[in-house]
Amino acid sequence: MIKTVLVVCIGNICRSPMAEGLLKQALPETNVVSAGLGALVGEPADPHAVALMSERSIDITGHRAQQLSRALATRADLILVMDNEQRQDIQRLYPATTGRVFRMGELAKFDVPDPYREARPAFESALELIQRGVETWVPRIQALR
Repeated sequence: MIKTVLVVCIGNICRSPMAEGLLKQALPETNVVSAGLGALVGEPADPHAVALMSERSIDITGHRAQQLSRALATRADLILVMDNEQRQDIQRLYPATTGRVFRMGELAKFDVPDPYREARPAFESALELIQRGVETWVPRIQALR
């Protein structure tokens, strides 16, 4: 049963807040949180991410970056990351997560490149990939609720 989904990227201000917003909208009865492996702790989501999500009627203005912790990792039933390196890092740091960490693009075999410090088109591309990943994960998560 999947009750808690954790989305992880590096800084927790670009990709994972967008993914968190999309998953929260699609799975209102699921606890969805995000964190970063090298989080810019306390920082809000990037303005490009905020704008893109606002255009989809999703408000992430209250988001504040938080560092991935053992507590967050072990509480999550499913951890979605942006690339294989992040999956390996999490499983190395928290071996108990093995078998619960997958790429956002796992099923279609793609990574979500980091748009940090890039122009809006990089954020648009990242969001398109995140949306594809969310669309493949949501039915699976719903089936395991």
